Amino acid sequence: MFVSLIPGIKVLAQADISMATHWYNRANYNPASIARTDYIYLFTNVRQQWFGVEGAPKVFNIQASQYIHNLRSAFGLSLVSDKIGATQALNPMITYAFRIANNRNWSFSMGLSSGVFIRSVDGSLYDAVTTVDPSIQYYAEKVIKPDANVGFEFQSTHFVFSISSTHLFSVYKADSLYLNTNHQYGSVVYINSNPDFCNYHIGLQVVNRHNLTVLEGNAGIRFKNLTGLASGPLEIFDLGFSYRSSGQMTLLFGINISPNLRVGYAYQQTLSTTSYQNGTHEMMLEFRIPSINASTRRQCVSLGDWYH
Repeated sequence: MFVSLIPGIKVLAQADISMATHWYNRANYNPASIARTDYIYLFTNVRQQWFGVEGAPKVFNIQASQYIHNLRSAFGLSLVSDKIGATQALNPMITYAFRIANNRNWSFSMGLSSGVFIRSVDGSLYDAVTTVDPSIQYYAEKVIKPDANVGFEFQSTHFVFSISSTHLFSVYKADSLYLNTNHQYGSVVYINSNPDFCNYHIGLQVVNRHNLTVLEGNAGIRFKNLTGLASGPLEIFDLGFSYRSSGQMTLLFGINISPNLRVGYAYQQTLSTTSYQNGTHEMMLEFRIPSINASTRRQCVSLGDWYH
């Protein structure tokens, strides 16, 4: 009788996509991160979860962004496809970020993404034991909802602080099968890129969704090759490790095919004995087109500057 008096809480498992390589590209959940001043940025990754299981989650993600110095603004496009069993979600977005900086020691950017969230359910794929079950819809259904994300990012010489919120139209709304739930993100990353031999970073992220909070720690190291050229050392490959409080461990590996083309692989394993033990595989591709206004290029503002 006591239990029957407790108010019920409806909870559905509609969550943001889970990407192991998000430490290299935060644009999915923080639009402010696209304010990269040195290059046009292209990023894509594919994730196969619970390998070997029919209907297991498959995620495809593609991002493209460019910073325009005269406007101090970045513009981007993204598309996420998330397919799980009989359901599929598509999330096309356009992104804008504005950057404030008066020197090379710090910068602050604000970003906003807007688009639509499309979720479809193909009831014809259900393999029910009782085919006349009235609770099962055996037809296809699709719903399109508006969607928006907002984020802020502060960068200093060695630190990156980031806060963001996704699916703003879901704030204060009950979970729905056709609308992703609101998430809040906060992270801090320490970056050291001074050594000639390698770069390394250490990061901590917290993600909150209603009454669920997940912590994730990450550490990565990127090795270089001393070229003896004015352009500096050449990045070769990197190794990384992540752990989530929800019980997942991830190993990451990346290799630079060229100075501006990089491919990566991540393997994620669930440590809990009560969860499915098949591993999750993720591939990523990162391509950068250097900007003529990049900070890595020598800038000559005036003839006097060039003379000196």
